[in-house]
Amino acid sequence: MDLLVGEIVERFYMLLWPMIRISAFLLSAPFFSLRVVTVRIRVLLAVLLTWMIYPLTEWPSIDPISAIGLREVFAQVFVGVLMGTILQVVNAALVVGGQAISASMGLSMANMVDPNMGNVPVISQFLIICSTLIFLGLGGHVFVLSLVMESFRLLPIGELINIEPLLVLLIEWSAMIFLGALLLGLPVMVSLLFINIGLGVITRAAPALNIFAVGFPAMILAGLVLLSMSMTSIGYRIQWLWQQSFDTLSQTLGAG
Repeated sequence: MDLLVGEIVERFYMLLWPMIRISAFLLSAPFFSLRVVTVRIRVLLAVLLTWMIYPLTEWPSIDPISAIGLREVFAQVFVGVLMGTILQVVNAALVVGGQAISASMGLSMANMVDPNMGNVPVISQFLIICSTLIFLGLGGHVFVLSLVMESFRLLPIGELINIEPLLVLLIEWSAMIFLGALLLGLPVMVSLLFINIGLGVITRAAPALNIFAVGFPAMILAGLVLLSMSMTSIGYRIQWLWQQSFDTLSQTLGAG
């Protein structure tokens, strides 16, 4: 009986480490961290993934309440959160881009409370929904989970992880928040800028015209038309952002 209990404890220690990394990733990654995906579903998914990858490699048996075990807990949480944060940069770029478009259209006051991103404009919420559909259409969830499995080979459990190059890559990749937002919002923003200039010229030529009564509805209507015309290019840019995030995630795992 003592032998059986000792074997169960050892197996538990082996299952604990991959499950910590997978759980930290599911808590921070897009789509998997949605409020719709409840804690029970995430825990069940983490247990299922851990059970699936358990026979694929040899896992170290480390006591979690020892000094080495505590260091390993922080290391696995760091790796999981790092992988999820790299993917969340795409959603952050969509929020910033949607805010820029909403401000240009005059919809900056029309906000929605997103339980995952906070108080965001409706255009940002619309872009996030489109991004989630594109992410699933690309098979991003399958590719990301395969990268999580690959991370156990590139960043093995029990070995010392060099954190500095990982943080450098994350900081460099975070610049994509502003670059991606610029790529998404620039066509609509520039077009609305020219429309705004035209309204200014009209107001200057006809001072009796109420710019507030004419300009705001015209900007909103023109913004909606331009946004609908630009959805094809915006979709391609969102797809490019996801592909760049996958490449960055692969590069980050290799740098560790």
